[in-house]
Amino acid sequence: MRHFLDVDDLSATELADVLDRAEAADLGRPLAGMGVALYFAKPSLRTRHSAEMAVVQLGGHPVTVKRDEIDPGTREPWADIARVLAGYHALMGARVFGHDDVVALSAPDALPVVNLLSDVAHPCQTLADLLTMRQQLGGLSGRTVCYVGDFNNVARSLALGAAMSGMEVRLACPAGFGPTDGDLDRLAGHGCAPFVTTHPHEAAKGADAVHTDVWTSMGFEAESTQRARAFEGFQVDDSVMAAANPGAIFMHCLPVHRGEEAAASVVDGPRSRIFEQAHNRMHAFRGLLSWLIEVNER
Repeated sequence: MRHFLDVDDLSATELADVLDRAEAADLGRPLAGMGVALYFAKPSLRTRHSAEMAVVQLGGHPVTVKRDEIDPGTREPWADIARVLAGYHALMGARVFGHDDVVALSAPDALPVVNLLSDVAHPCQTLADLLTMRQQLGGLSGRTVCYVGDFNNVARSLALGAAMSGMEVRLACPAGFGPTDGDLDRLAGHGCAPFVTTHPHEAAKGADAVHTDVWTSMGFEAESTQRARAFEGFQVDDSVMAAANPGAIFMHCLPVHRGEEAAASVVDGPRSRIFEQAHNRMHAFRGLLSWLIEVNER
């Protein structure tokens, strides 16, 4: 059974296929008469709406479940939940705190599981990011992506997806917030040796797309004061964008804090593609579900 817990659960060819499907005008109704369970341990705007509508567009019926309704891991183990839901649904998506939760869900191989977000990875966001860059830049191979900020779940999956798509990866992270040796080894497995620096302007040099994310992600609120000090000087402002290629675009997975990780002039400026990026969450998820249903029926 094929799951999607991070981007490199796909091969490079499969990743390109998912992106092609995301742009297809008509993928038919492969989920007709089927349900898709969508579990949310965290609040959600883009993930919930994009996932539910993608399921509907493929002919399926989304069933959204909140954490307090099933209390996984306490009321019932994840493996039992997966086996029960497999009797009702074709697939399951889960937006969780700990990555171990999506691993536990997928372990019984009861039904295909999609990681809608965990503390380690955000692969569905990466699909939307790659789709947006492909549309805006005219292709991915040979292009350069820059990420400024914490090498968090968003950055980790983005770097993997970019490496698998033939892109150069450039990272600007504060000391102590960059990729680990394990992260670098994983990227090396995809033929990528990212340029890593503590200077945003250096990382942005020659970039076709400049990405950033909030300095304090959900679950790390207790570190907000420490992180604000550590990330001083890591705002993506007009000078950082000026260091990138003339046609470079700005991207952010949202929600964004204007004046913190990115200047308002960049977020709301002509090079920003944040809303195209957000809308592509739905198209990318539709492409992924289409592929998962097909590959798991073989």
